[in-house]
Amino acid sequence: MEGRVKISQVLIAVILGILIIYSYMNLSLPRDPKQRSWTKLNRVLIEQAAETFLTGFAYVESGEGGSVFEWVAKTAMEMMPLGTYIEGKLTSYTDVEDMETIQMILANQANDENMVDENGKLVKEDGKEEPVIQTSAPQIDTSMEKLMNYEYLLGTFYTVDSSTMADPELLNAQVLLEKNMKIDQSKKGPKVLIYHTHSQEAFADSVPGDESTTIVGMGNLLTDLLNDTYKIETIHHKGVYDMVDGKLDRSMAYDLAEPEIQKILNDNPSIEVVIDLHRDGVGEQTHLVTEINGKQTAQIMFFNGMSRTKANGNIGYLANPYIQDNLAFSLQMQLAALEKYPGFTRHIYLKGYRYNMHFKPKCLLIEAGAQTNTVEEMRNAVTLLADVLDSVITE
Repeated sequence: MEGRVKISQVLIAVILGILIIYSYMNLSLPRDPKQRSWTKLNRVLIEQAAETFLTGFAYVESGEGGSVFEWVAKTAMEMMPLGTYIEGKLTSYTDVEDMETIQMILANQANDENMVDENGKLVKEDGKEEPVIQTSAPQIDTSMEKLMNYEYLLGTFYTVDSSTMADPELLNAQVLLEKNMKIDQSKKGPKVLIYHTHSQEAFADSVPGDESTTIVGMGNLLTDLLNDTYKIETIHHKGVYDMVDGKLDRSMAYDLAEPEIQKILNDNPSIEVVIDLHRDGVGEQTHLVTEINGKQTAQIMFFNGMSRTKANGNIGYLANPYIQDNLAFSLQMQLAALEKYPGFTRHIYLKGYRYNMHFKPKCLLIEAGAQTNTVEEMRNAVTLLADVLDSVITE
């Protein structure tokens, strides 16, 4: 506390010194009428300097009462944010951003799952290639005793992006696993909606112009499996949100998709599950593949938006009332996949923005494979994904 007071006193002394110099310059101006023009110029310059650098002093009202020292101290503290910061009196509201910052954050949200240039080529930030990933079936303890250990839960099942934060309150395994993710099949109408914020994503051997070999084709396959094999009524929306004037542009993809997806949900109130199906972007030497039931199968990753970052705190204009429900859904999917198909899933990825996961409590953003996977590996992955989804959302 003593150190804070000393720093504030130094600031006051500096302001007093400036005031004394300012007053001396006014009093020492020439009185000779022959030098009036010079005097006038000096006054104008001093007044302009005062208005520019000492605005609080230049416009202070007279007759406020109190000593000169009190007035100077008060004014100094108001003019110098450092003083109020040192005294611990300055409050910062990090979730209020100007429009330019909001647009930057929305653009980051649209582009940060995988970075590509205007031609769809992967852009690596550090130029380094990642190793080939060929996983074996891991032995993981999923007992509640272990899962209730926050450090174990986080280290075993999650990757937290450096820009965001996680905490034990949100990632409470017992709370997340007790949430009911089952759908109500007694009501008529579709139960699952599948769509693609990034519809132009393709794979290592995709055929140009052949939709079935793209991420949209994987959406077609997942839709057919859910409808025909698992009898879960599903609709597939193929809206394009990452093309502008015929060119790849993801800067507003989430914003463009939001009203269209919301309209579909309004028109189909029976929908309970919303899946945004993506394909990840990785280094060209990385191969996200594992062998399951004798088949080379692309790995998948569940992706959760936290609507808060370390830099901005809670992002009010990207609010999501279902964050914990979304987290429950992805964790239950992760554990079901681990039980049925060990090695199939990567760690759940947590990042700071929202990614349109605020539509429903049961929202999934899935990164299925990457641009280095083959179409066959992807189809094998989607087949397993449908089975895992069925085990989580149906009785």
